[in-house]
Amino acid sequence: MADNRVQMPASTAGLTRFFDDYRSKIEFRPGQVVVMAISILMLTILLHMYGSAFLGV
Repeated sequence: MADNRVQMPASTAGLTRFFDDYRSKIEFRPGQVVVMAISILMLTILLHMYGSAFLGV
């Protein structure tokens, strides 16, 4: 019996993929990112609560 399967050519449908081997000199661990986010959040809350007293506005 003949093999009646149709095979499509292996391609990416015109999409081009680029791979960069660039590595940043500054890298953060996930824990550091969480600590920075919490610090910024706390600073924002404190400035909303006491910002007028600090800035004299």
